Amino acid sequence: MDQGKIQKVAGPLVVAVGLTNSKMYDLVRVGEEGLMGEIIEMRGERASIQVYEETEGLGPGDPVEATGAPLSVELGPGMLEAVYDGVQRPLDALEAQAGAFLARGMTAPGLDRAKVWEFVPTVKPGEEVAGGDIIGTVQENTVIEHRVLVPPALSGTIESIEAGSYTVTDTVGRLKAADGTTHDLIMMQTWPVRLPRPFTKKIAADEPLTTGTRVIDTFFPIVKGGVACIPGPFGAGKTVTQHQIAKWSNAEVVIFIGCGERGNEMTDVLMEFPELIDPYSGEPLLKRTVLVANTSNMPVAAREASVYTGITMAEYFRDMGYDVVLQADSTSRWAEAMREISGRLEEMPGDEGFPAYLGTRLASFYERAGKVVCLGSTDSESRTGSVSVVGSVSPPGGDLSEPVVQNTLRVVKVFWALQDQLAFQRHFPAIDWLTSYSLYLDKITGHWAEEVSPEFRGRRDECMAILQRENELAEIVRLVGVEALSAEEQILMETAKSIREDFLQQNAFRDDDQFSSLGEQDRLLQMILLFHHTAIKAHEHGAPLKEIFAAPVRDHIAHAKYLSDAGAGEFDEIASEIETQLVGEGPHGLETAVYAGGER
Repeated sequence: MDQGKIQKVAGPLVVAVGLTNSKMYDLVRVGEEGLMGEIIEMRGERASIQVYEETEGLGPGDPVEATGAPLSVELGPGMLEAVYDGVQRPLDALEAQAGAFLARGMTAPGLDRAKVWEFVPTVKPGEEVAGGDIIGTVQENTVIEHRVLVPPALSGTIESIEAGSYTVTDTVGRLKAADGTTHDLIMMQTWPVRLPRPFTKKIAADEPLTTGTRVIDTFFPIVKGGVACIPGPFGAGKTVTQHQIAKWSNAEVVIFIGCGERGNEMTDVLMEFPELIDPYSGEPLLKRTVLVANTSNMPVAAREASVYTGITMAEYFRDMGYDVVLQADSTSRWAEAMREISGRLEEMPGDEGFPAYLGTRLASFYERAGKVVCLGSTDSESRTGSVSVVGSVSPPGGDLSEPVVQNTLRVVKVFWALQDQLAFQRHFPAIDWLTSYSLYLDKITGHWAEEVSPEFRGRRDECMAILQRENELAEIVRLVGVEALSAEEQILMETAKSIREDFLQQNAFRDDDQFSSLGEQDRLLQMILLFHHTAIKAHEHGAPLKEIFAAPVRDHIAHAKYLSDAGAGEFDEIASEIETQLVGEGPHGLETAVYAGGER
């Protein structure tokens, strides 16, 4: 094992000499306290090390010890419901050792070595298995079944395997490889965080990742295995939007990375998630969640590690055949950490001081998302899994032309642009419908047609066209007033207002509005467009615009978003009211029925 000495200390960067046998990205222990660090540059005998803890007190001559292995995470039963720091140290275990304020050099294994799990084998002695095959299961909690996998590099014949109570390091079986060597099978794997986990092949993703947020699911959807970006200025709602996706998405496992965010935001997550009920299982949401907390007061170098730690965990659950959503909040803090380390390495800076390899690092992270056929031989064609990545970006002053946003947009296919002006108007989610986009629309149209309604895509596109036309007419309205518009254009402006206020706006803190199924969203669009078309027909047959806009049914449309799937009959009643009040006899209807004797 290599032994070296510190030559220079510059903040989180330590330069050491004497590590002649070490390699790039090897893990090292720095100083007498054994601070965790990672080699990020080698020049002859000089190794530049980014240290994941505070370096105060270190000086030239202090020892550096190489471990000979890269930074890795432990993967196995016990990850769910855990709260880790950026290098997979469980924070509850560290608190038990030293209290609320963590001391330097503390270590704790990522998985509890003492906890016993009930292992149930799914293979028998004599069966042939390959890397990635499932050899048994552990009921990790009431929501998730943990599937124990053969390590990717192993294959051979099962010699022995038994059900029973085991810790993650106990041998549950033995495997004989083709070369005659025998390997112990345990429930835990160790995997380098910078190395993507292998799979059989990537496949096209065409199933939507539904979030319950109307503006996302209907206007700018993401698929399972997709990648999305949420850029926006301070206070626009990036974190709340990510919390909503984590809480209500139809993914089976959630990995939430607080990368350089404020501690109070992570505290909100820790306090809310145990109390929130998962709408799919009825159990606390935390039971399908792993939290990686690397807040802004933690060492800056660990931000990069936290992102790779989270994506490796996500890939592991994907390999079991689960759909995973990973939330990275925020990649801007990660990029700032890269900029700081790059500056201390005296590398040539790129745009705004960021390193020239910023785009490459961002791309390599987002490229680890996707829907795949999982590695394995016995069920390789039937077991698929996905990792969907949603990264928030915090550009200074909300400037979407800055390097982190632009490099992210080159690799993601969904862009949810948050606008501070919408947030100031109390329009939440503050996603700007004019600048946001999704490149997955065509992929999921078939799924919408089968699972929701054949007309859902058409309704979505018509509403989008109405909003775009409203934007074109807005300048005229500001200059000369809405009365200068034609009657049909005035109706369009009212319909656009209804789309914005009754559909796009959503209250994340109201129980009957924080989650909206695709069926509810389709019916709500149907109501708004029915009013729009009926109003045009009614005006053509003599109904005054003032009476159309004052129809009582408009209040019912506004409250329709609070109806659940169980209230489908109430949607039908509203549709009937629209026709009665705008078409039939009465104070708000026409004496001559618009649709009498004709088609709608």
